[in-house]
Parts: sequence; structure tokens; C-alpha cells
Amino acid sequence: MNDRTPPPPQVWPTLQATDARALIRFLVDAFGFREVAVYGEGDIVQHAELAWPEGGGVMLGSVREGEDGAWRPGPGTFGAYVVTADPEGLIARAKFAGAEIVSELHSTDYGSRDFAARDIEGNLWSFGTYPGAPR
Repeated sequence: MNDRTPPPPQVWPTLQATDARALIRFLVDAFGFREVAVYGEGDIVQHAELAWPEGGGVMLGSVREGEDGAWRPGPGTFGAYVVTADPEGLIARAKFAGAEIVSELHSTDYGSRDFAARDIEGNLWSFGTYPGAPR
């Protein structure tokens, strides 16, 4: 791996969707995620992985009626901050794809350029240039 190749994700934000296949298409079209893996048949997605081109990714799947267990983040309850080098281009792409922009592009007091949008399931996605504090 060279210095320009992002490391594989070690933390995977996860979400569930009422229409996972439509959500995958939306996240690819509106925000630029890349589909890596999708497992399931028909309308049901058992497991999907979407990569963020600048590093990291998310996992998602369909809500399944009668599913047991404590791990049940319901549709529309997810939120994430995603680092991007091009918030201007990304907000234009998101608007073109019909994303609901809930916070227009703005500068923050900590030097980031940010905006926020909701996906078709109601999840909140914030995008900006702030890469986090140095480690």
C-alpha cells in the first residue's frame, strides 16, 4: 500500500433501509459512494458495502420483519460526517440527484466547508473538509 491508497476501513457505520436497493442507488448517484458488495435476492439486501472514494465506507441492509436481536438501527435514524475534498462539487451532485439539502454549504468556525443532506430513507449525511484533529 502506498501513501496515497487509503487503508481499508476498520470502523463500519451501519444502517438499515426499508428499500435498501433504492438507497444504494441513491447513495451512489447523489453522493458518489461506490458499490463494493451486495448480497441478497429480490428486494431484500442481506448485506451491502459501499466505499467512500476518499477512504472508509458504510454497510447496510434491508429491515427484515420479525428480526430478533438488539442490533436494530431503524431506517432514518443514521447520521454520519463524511470528509470530502470537494464539497462544492458534491453538493451540486447531491442537488442534481434530488437530495434534500438541510444545511447549505457554509464555512465553520473551525475552518471546514460543510453541508448536510438527507437521503431517501431520512438519514442525515454531513459532508465537509474537516478531516478530524491530528493524531
